[in-house]
Amino acid sequence: MGVSAIVFDRDERVLLIRRGRPPSAGWWHAPGGRLEPGEALVEACRREVLEETGLDIAVGPILAVVERRLEGFHYIVIDFLGHLQSDPALASAADDAGALAWVASDELAGYPVAEGLLPIIERARQVHRGAAAGLEDRSGVSTDYVAVLVQPYVSVSQLSPAC
Repeated sequence: MGVSAIVFDRDERVLLIRRGRPPSAGWWHAPGGRLEPGEALVEACRREVLEETGLDIAVGPILAVVERRLEGFHYIVIDFLGHLQSDPALASAADDAGALAWVASDELAGYPVAEGLLPIIERARQVHRGAAAGLEDRSGVSTDYVAVLVQPYVSVSQLSPAC
């Protein structure tokens, strides 16, 4: 089980790290990593971002859950929106991050990013701008996440066959 954070600076550039170790060594990812025994998801997310970038974040809603079977690894990663709590100029690659970059939306095509990451970044950008989405910690104890409802609930039986 792993976590990562999609983090934007004031100019809406996204924080990416180039993985220094397998799986996906050399590919660009959102900062994150594995949970330690007994560690909460939010704690792991904050710790991993701090270890890999030197930045402190507040952890927002869950944006995505991805499952990957790659290079002999099988893992599930929960992607959170991260809110900067420290100066982005202080960011530096550390731990297993081989490099770090703040990347503008129009520059993303120039980075070999992990499979499935681009649509997650774009959704995260919308949530960062204020769109209601994701799963939020409604209890305040960082253990139970509930879907944010953006429009009135429509059951599957109410949808027309054309949907």
